[in-house]
Amino acid sequence: AAARLAAEQEVENLSGLSPNPEKDIFVVRENRTTCLMAEFAAKFIVPYDVWASNYVDLITEQADIPLSRGAEMKGKCGTNESELEISWLEQAYTLKLFFLKEGHNTSRGPEAFWRLSRIQFIYDTSERTYFKDAVSPGKHTANSHRLSALVTPAGKSYECQAQQTISLISSDHQKSVQLLLSEVRIQPFDITADFVFSEEHKCPVDQREQLEETLPLILGLILGLVIVITLCVYHIHHKLTANQVQIPRDRSQYKHMG
Repeated sequence: AAARLAAEQEVENLSGLSPNPEKDIFVVRENRTTCLMAEFAAKFIVPYDVWASNYVDLITEQADIPLSRGAEMKGKCGTNESELEISWLEQAYTLKLFFLKEGHNTSRGPEAFWRLSRIQFIYDTSERTYFKDAVSPGKHTANSHRLSALVTPAGKSYECQAQQTISLISSDHQKSVQLLLSEVRIQPFDITADFVFSEEHKCPVDQREQLEETLPLILGLILGLVIVITLCVYHIHHKLTANQVQIPRDRSQYKHMG
């Protein structure tokens, strides 16, 4: 049964299709149908301890760890729960994303949403590409705490070009690890077309930036319309008053009348 399940499930790293070398694309397919898609650029900021020059005190350094292209991945799709697991640099680093779909009662009635419910990041400070002379090197796990991120109506994909920062708490003396996500497009449920995202649900930051971009244009159009209306009213008023009989103000001009 396990072999049959493995044969029916496909996972693909399509990062090479992205023009952005920092952006990764992952697809999970079950029974020849896409059930999870994720595109994003990710970087981790991880604090770690090194010895000071006196070899007595500890100082904190910072490792900036990008999600490397060519990463290995696993995935699991479900009706209400889905997972994506990504590992790179010979599994020195592993990112696990957990998604949950649930219903809520609103003023409009029951509605379904999905969200990113949990993040886990496993990293090895003995890996020398990003960690230099770490004290007590070894593997650590950083987890999210009560996470409810990327909240999206069911049947839609989440899209956010702006950078988002999510804090994780590490097993390494409770240090705070920062996950920086940008250029995100994710859909872990209800994909109706193979390799195609459903309608996007934009994040609040993108919606605000879009409004800030279009607002000056809208105000300019309104101002231009007001100017045109004012000129038209002035022209009509001027034409009407020009056609009216002008009554002389000087009484001497009345002598030819009568």
